[in-house]
Amino acid sequence: MSELQYLEVERHDGVALVRLNRPEVLNALCMGLMQELAQVFGELESDDGIAVIVMTGNDKAFAAGADITEMKDVSYQYMLEDGGLTRHCDTIADFKKPVIAAVAGYALGGGCELAMMCDFIIAADNARFGQPEITIGTIPGFGGSQRLTRLVGKSKAMDMCLTGRMMDAAEAERSGLVSRVESLDDYLDVAMDAASKIASFSRPVVAMAKDVVDLALETPLTQGIRSERQLFKATFALDDQKEGMAAFAEKRSPDFKHR
Repeated sequence: MSELQYLEVERHDGVALVRLNRPEVLNALCMGLMQELAQVFGELESDDGIAVIVMTGNDKAFAAGADITEMKDVSYQYMLEDGGLTRHCDTIADFKKPVIAAVAGYALGGGCELAMMCDFIIAADNARFGQPEITIGTIPGFGGSQRLTRLVGKSKAMDMCLTGRMMDAAEAERSGLVSRVESLDDYLDVAMDAASKIASFSRPVVAMAKDVVDLALETPLTQGIRSERQLFKATFALDDQKEGMAAFAEKRSPDFKHR
């Protein structure tokens, strides 16, 4: 992996920890950071030693939004032709391996959208989420209006997008935006433990489980159930399914081979 300016990457037994690293601006998302994310996730996608990614920031901010100083003079023509930050915004959403967002402090605008691209969010008790683009004369552009509405419902999404208000960690958990809230001292360890647990399972089965949950947001119920049933049957072609069920019957830990 080439030298990185805006990210830090650590490897821990099948888990990659990707840390946004622009603390002087609360990890605001700039073109350089987004380009590095695309590069790093591309490399991790093909790295057989990595099964799960945890993405985090620091205790003050996951990411406090896009870097407005970089965006303020951008023209409509440039956005049409180049896309700006949105050019890389599907990097996480399209990633094949599970991605957990470990969020402390501010996750606003593009930062909230980046967290929602992950498969689930584990939040510290000081986390704050919001889509405040309306306050600076624009709207969410990384999929925020769409993902937020699917996660928390129209009323709360409309409230946040039209008023720019922030949602605290407790409300985010009640609303379904985050899966768990932990103390600031523990949230990253909890996220890493969850990632390690996922990494211990059969990788093809994990990929199937991720696919069928994602399908629930994209397809009608009958079609989603049909697809789930097909993938469920397909697991019986895997050595890992035979090993997992045999281990359960024999009251021992499974030894998955990822095939």
